[in-house]
Amino acid sequence: MLIAAVIAICVVIAVLAFLLPRWSRPAESASKKPFGLGQRAGSKAPGKAGELAQKPFQKANEAISKSGSKGREGRAKSPF
Repeated sequence: MLIAAVIAICVVIAVLAFLLPRWSRPAESASKKPFGLGQRAGSKAPGKAGELAQKPFQKANEAISKSGSKGREGRAKSPF
C-alpha cells in the first residue's frame, strides 16, 4: 500500500513539475509532510529497529524530491 502511494505521488509530482514548475514545489512539500511524520515516529524506536522503521519513509521522501527535480529539469531542457 505504501509503495503504491509513493509511486502515485511521484508520478503526479513529476507531471505537475513538468507542466507547472512553480506550482509543483508547494505540492511536493505538502506530500513530504506525512512521510516526515512517519520517519520521525519510526526513528523513536530503539537501536537498529529505529533505523529500519524510518528507512521506508526516508526513501519515499527522496523519491518524491527526485521526481519533482527531474520533472523541472525536463521542463528546462524542453524546447517550448
